[in-house]
Amino acid sequence: MSQRLAPVTNPVTIEVDGESLTAEAGEPVAVAFVAAGRTTLSRSIKYHRPRGPFCLSGGCSQCLVRIDGVPNQFACQTPARSGMRVERQNAFPDASVDVLQATDFVFKKWFNHHEFLAGVPVVEKVMLQIARKLSGLGLLPEKPAPERPKPVIEAAGVVIVGGGAAGLAAARRLEERGVTFLLLEREPACGGRLLVGCDDGAPAIVVPKSAQVRTGATVVGVFADEGRRFLAVVQNERLHLIFPERLLLTNGGQPTLLTFPNNDLPGVFASRAVSRMIRKHRVLPGKRIAVVGEADEAKQLAKLITTSGGTPLAVGAEPVRVHGLRSVQAITVSAAGKTEKLDCDAVALCAPQSPAFELARAAGARVGWDARARLFAVEADAAGKAAAELWVAGELRGPMSAAAAAEQGLVAAEAIAAAVKGATP
Repeated sequence: MSQRLAPVTNPVTIEVDGESLTAEAGEPVAVAFVAAGRTTLSRSIKYHRPRGPFCLSGGCSQCLVRIDGVPNQFACQTPARSGMRVERQNAFPDASVDVLQATDFVFKKWFNHHEFLAGVPVVEKVMLQIARKLSGLGLLPEKPAPERPKPVIEAAGVVIVGGGAAGLAAARRLEERGVTFLLLEREPACGGRLLVGCDDGAPAIVVPKSAQVRTGATVVGVFADEGRRFLAVVQNERLHLIFPERLLLTNGGQPTLLTFPNNDLPGVFASRAVSRMIRKHRVLPGKRIAVVGEADEAKQLAKLITTSGGTPLAVGAEPVRVHGLRSVQAITVSAAGKTEKLDCDAVALCAPQSPAFELARAAGARVGWDARARLFAVEADAAGKAAAELWVAGELRGPMSAAAAAEQGLVAAEAIAAAVKGATP
């Protein structure tokens, strides 16, 4: 029941398991699948359950596919282009009908593959060999990877990682204070949830001068060389090693997958994935969409779905179970002490973002448990300082609105500007 909200203006044809699929040039392959009503992109490596896109931000592994002979490519991060060859992985004979999904019916309640037939002479070794062949992440690439160019080594003053609400606000304030900086954003354009979310009261998108911004630049790690902190950044398939004097991390978080039976069925999406498809790609992932979880976010997303011609269901209710064999067909929810089963085409999970604290921790920040939000977040002082010459802002510090994230970015930028001015002779 998914549909495009606008006609395809620049159609391209991609090949999916030998069949043709029409897509909008440049849209993510995963979005093209959803728009065409193809919910299954791959199979899970252990139990061969169907897998569809969930976060659409490169934060999960549910949309990994083989593209032009290269396995494990994120379908949500790969732009569709004419002639592209896509193959769905970990399936026999194919992703739509995989005979190995029978494990779900044989072992309905419990199955530990580490103990299955363990200790049985001969049989144990045979089962181990079979398991190794049946599981895994796709086949090896068709040809060797091209030779990588040598890394580029750079020095920088202030580096901002993340071009969302907090990062853009910080960049604007540093620009006002006359502090040079380099902003790294992994997406093709800055904005983050300001571009694809549905926050009420979100600030406008103001991008600083292009010379100070690099889009399509993914920070894959923070390391140290003789005590000097540096970032490993991949841009246009080339590695850059950037040594900053001061670092501001505003790289946000990842969608949280709520726990309930069948939460992995294709058609279950993070709330921001649904708003991204609607706002950025003009694709409605279902006619009847259950919008469950955190009440305020659910209400905001429900408005967007309604104005886009869809019907939101069970807005803000607690999900109990999703029903369906290959994709979502219904959901059981709990609200006001009552349980109800509703037919639906898709489910949008509204939950606080889980802070993507890995870079901050590698850079020396402390990560602590937030009992109120029930997640781990980066610890920092009122100005956002988390370690020596390291500041953090936005959802790295816990769940918050886009406006609150922007305010934190401004505060951190003021502290950084003061530190820069104080260090200037």
